[in-house]
Amino acid sequence: MSPEPDSKKIIIIGPAYPLRGGGMSTFNERMAKAFMQAGHTVSIYTFSLQYPSFLFPGTSQYSTEAAPEELDIKVLINSINPFNWIKVGNRLRKERPDIIIVRYWLPLMGPCFGTIVRIAKKNKHSKIICIADNVIPHEKRAGDKAFTKYFIKPVDAFITMSEKVLADLRTFTNAKATYIPHPLYDNFGEKISRELARANLAMEKESFVLLFFGFIRKYKGLDILLDAMALLKNKIPHLKLLIAGEFYDDKKLYEDQIARLGIANDLVLKTSFIADSEIKNFMCAANVVVQPYRNATQSGVTPLAYHFEVPMIVTNVGGLPSLVPDNIAGLIAEPNAHSLAEKIEEFYHKGENHFLPGLKEEKKKYSWDIMVHSILDAARD
Repeated sequence: MSPEPDSKKIIIIGPAYPLRGGGMSTFNERMAKAFMQAGHTVSIYTFSLQYPSFLFPGTSQYSTEAAPEELDIKVLINSINPFNWIKVGNRLRKERPDIIIVRYWLPLMGPCFGTIVRIAKKNKHSKIICIADNVIPHEKRAGDKAFTKYFIKPVDAFITMSEKVLADLRTFTNAKATYIPHPLYDNFGEKISRELARANLAMEKESFVLLFFGFIRKYKGLDILLDAMALLKNKIPHLKLLIAGEFYDDKKLYEDQIARLGIANDLVLKTSFIADSEIKNFMCAANVVVQPYRNATQSGVTPLAYHFEVPMIVTNVGGLPSLVPDNIAGLIAEPNAHSLAEKIEEFYHKGENHFLPGLKEEKKKYSWDIMVHSILDAARD
């Protein structure tokens, strides 16, 4: 098939299959399909080595699922090998894509990505567009600022998915930048009945289920939610907290807290990596998704909850409140156990049906077409 008259050659740099990079791999693959559906030619350049094993907190960096269909994914980038960066940069320079889209989420990637795009730009043709998940990381390390500055300099324009990241970006650069909400994760299948989802997870039908979903890291505040669960004992009948996600923190800290609070029987722990094919079971089993974050920019859990039409309780940090309007798509709590417990109890008494009309209306904002057009606009002079 010949390309459309306005067809662009686009290369996306970032995690993708065979990496099981969670939300980022899923996002990049879904974005590639959105560009292809709009008539563009797309490849993804992913990592042959993303993290050295001693820096990776999970059990495995690689997916056990089948490769996504119809996508051109090239496994090329070694994040810690400067000779590889030069090789990849020269390959991009010669390929002359119209647009190179780089996902930036961690300053550790700054030297790698910054070198690749500097070399690629020597073709005086390719536009570099960065989708910045974070500019200032959740967990700070030495060198963060220098690495980010190095990466940012050759970028032509930026897309951020929260106003907080846009504000952080402005402390580094005045380059063209646009805030676009994180589009829906609509590639995990359709909503299924709660009864079926709970049967698939061997959960009781009558439970009132809170869902904590995603990698378990300190900034995500699972410990705050566990304290809230202890405060809610005997206040909500059949209350269960379903914890779905792999530990990226010291597991023992949470196990000790659970034992100290005496809430083990109120929890359902699914703390291994959640395969894409299983995500619908967790989302559809829940009455409400809880994001008890200490700090946040945006969250990939939010568009996932919107897709499956599950209301949310989020904390009043970063970009979360703007994505989940209070008393419309969910409730907003302060990032402490007492406030969170109060909002969970309020949600229980109001009931899900109170939130569903507002949630379905908000859901309309999170379109992949908007993201595609915004990137194409950003690439124009």
